[in-house]
Amino acid sequence: MVRTDTTPTPPGTAAAPGAPAVELAPPTLRDVLDARRLLAAHLETTPVRRYAPLDDATGARVVVKHENLQPTGAFKVRGALNLLLRTTDAERARGVAAFSTGNHAQAVAHAARATGTPCTIVMPRDPNPTKAAAVRAIGADLVLHGATFDDARARATALAAERGARLVSAANEPHLVAGVATAYLELLEQAPDLEAVVVPVGGGSGAAAACLVAAALAPDLEVVAVQSDAAPAAHDSWRAGTLESRAIRTRAEGLATGCGFALTQAVLREHLADFVLVDDDAIDRAAGLFLTGARTVAETAGAAGLAAVLADRDRFAGRRVGVMCTGGNASPAELRRVLATVPG
Repeated sequence: MVRTDTTPTPPGTAAAPGAPAVELAPPTLRDVLDARRLLAAHLETTPVRRYAPLDDATGARVVVKHENLQPTGAFKVRGALNLLLRTTDAERARGVAAFSTGNHAQAVAHAARATGTPCTIVMPRDPNPTKAAAVRAIGADLVLHGATFDDARARATALAAERGARLVSAANEPHLVAGVATAYLELLEQAPDLEAVVVPVGGGSGAAAACLVAAALAPDLEVVAVQSDAAPAAHDSWRAGTLESRAIRTRAEGLATGCGFALTQAVLREHLADFVLVDDDAIDRAAGLFLTGARTVAETAGAAGLAAVLADRDRFAGRRVGVMCTGGNASPAELRRVLATVPG
């Protein structure tokens, strides 16, 4: 079922940073290893691949991890499953609510179906139709509210309170980050000689996960985060050392978050080597290179890591660099835009 919710967002709520009510401890490597044990029965290890056209375009030795091959088409299913598989029967009976521009929505809906948990998802109005259709097909109650991620977050928070449901944050969830970190644990096992890994950021769960695994297992590995310059809240929060809110203008909805999140920012401040910005046109071109050079459909948010490597050839040339295709849930309009960047 899908409903368009016209309830107004309370003034000031949409721009409020995504901080939890209490300080949350980041997960440890032991938590990540436990998440891998729990997820083994539910998810397969995703492959890594090398592609000569990507090396030629970047001057680097690029290793791609294909999280676009997950059951929901994106890496976030790892975190949602790790979280919901740990809930009690009583917690599942109360249900969950989540807010997302799409991939977190699908992940929570998938995990809710797997655990028999009633699920409400709030997405902004006019969402990526591919992602919205997937949420409906999984069986979640889909509510469309507001124009932005932060509007959806505010409405999901209110609905969870009204219904007594458990609100599943897009980033302020230790079990979610631990689940996502299993992807980077796999990556380091599959490509132990990586010199750098470049991670797209919306809420920051992926970059925080990469930092945690690298700090524990490969402290010389350079972890670089990347975000669209048209939605730089996480980048600016990291630079400032405080949770910042910023306007959202990016076309890449997987990066379209308007605030920093306390848990992931705490991890990034401690471990992240650098945080860079790229523009949406560069992200589109990177998705085009994935399509032609790797025969891979990457939604534009999923191509942001490659976009950062393409944008700074001097930094990455000659180095063995890991990039994650974090999602492949591109909309038809997105694919048309990306194809327009491909020569010939």
